[in-house]
Amino acid sequence: MSSPAVSSSVSRGIHWSTLARLIRLPNQTGTYLLLLPTMWGLVLASRGIPPPHLLVIFIGGSFLMRSAGVIMNDLADQTFDRQVCRTKTRPLASGELSRSHAVMFLSALLVVAASLLFFLRPIVIWLAPVAVFLAALYPYSKRWIHIPQAMLGIAFGWGTVMAWAAVRGQLDAPVWCLFGATAAWAVAYDTIYAIQDQEDDRRIGVKSAALFFGSAVHQGVGLAFGIMLAFLTAAGWFAQLGFPYYAALLGVAVFFVFQIVQLRRPITPAHAFDMFRKHVWVGVAILAGLLAGVLV
Repeated sequence: MSSPAVSSSVSRGIHWSTLARLIRLPNQTGTYLLLLPTMWGLVLASRGIPPPHLLVIFIGGSFLMRSAGVIMNDLADQTFDRQVCRTKTRPLASGELSRSHAVMFLSALLVVAASLLFFLRPIVIWLAPVAVFLAALYPYSKRWIHIPQAMLGIAFGWGTVMAWAAVRGQLDAPVWCLFGATAAWAVAYDTIYAIQDQEDDRRIGVKSAALFFGSAVHQGVGLAFGIMLAFLTAAGWFAQLGFPYYAALLGVAVFFVFQIVQLRRPITPAHAFDMFRKHVWVGVAILAGLLAGVLV
């Protein structure tokens, strides 16, 4: 028979494991996709390597806000998640974790994230509530609009706006180009991600860009890629970046063409997820191009 101490230890282990799965701790792709555009904003606004304290704050803030965002998503979609093969084992959908515990954990994450604002300029404090509002609104957009990925893109793009404001204390033309690029990028990669669930989404009545575009999904994703590249080109022009930046954009464009060709034929959910995860490297390539374009 196990001792009370052992039983208590096992209980605590299960509890923290459940919370880790709730915030998708084993899979941080979403955190990287939120973080990288903020890094674009920091690098371009700083014209080089950003101040170390801003790097720490935005890395930590990206992790906290992405974690808070997925909890908001699971609270809103608990009923839907129970009907989707990929999501029915999530802690809230399966009943492993109560809504009250999820709300308490969400509140703790938001409090810690808010504490980071005290180390930033006042303008960032004014911008922060918009970020929380957008994160909370996104899960419900799947009930209202055919391309809810656009709302996700706006939410992720707002991090870029906050990063720029943290450096400059104002909002200039290049940051709105980065914002538009981030929003278009999220539409593209999250449409690819949504291919995993399109049959379940159709059955339960959830809207997604993958369903909206249907057999023309390659065209919809291609359009989003094109808009992203146009915004990034405009950002480089406004900021007078050097040729390495445009070389990076060219490499990204070639990768996009490759993905569009893949989307012209049916792909499996596993293939869609693999294509989605590769977008982290797109963000890294653009970040490297920005840094080189600034310093050249």
